[in-house]
Amino acid sequence: MRILETALYAENLAETADFYSQVLGLERFAEVEGRHVFFRAEGQVLLLFKPSVTRAPPPPDARLAVPPHGAEGPGHVCFAATGSEIDGWIERLAAHGVGIESTVEWPGGGRSIYFRDPAGNSLEFAEARIWGL
Repeated sequence: MRILETALYAENLAETADFYSQVLGLERFAEVEGRHVFFRAEGQVLLLFKPSVTRAPPPPDARLAVPPHGAEGPGHVCFAATGSEIDGWIERLAAHGVGIESTVEWPGGGRSIYFRDPAGNSLEFAEARIWGL
């Protein structure tokens, strides 16, 4: 079993979607303006939804009857990266004016950095070995 998709929520959908495509370099592959933007991430999918829209039930004639969903407050997602990749991300984030909120050297080995997207979601780049992977 593996995780296929991860969802984050942002009322400021366009601004936050631009962050994922321009700053993080993720590939947009599906979009419904004002509702969602979907990104590819190494064989997985990052879903970005506008919660005030997705909390409503689908209309009776909807082609896809996806149940209502949404979240309040900041979410979290962690992207896997090697130590040298993390160094590169620190530079790239700085070049885009994105501050690092925290750097953690984990007791069992490995490092991660935390930062925020424009919607306030907590994002992380971490070495997989922090989980023994």
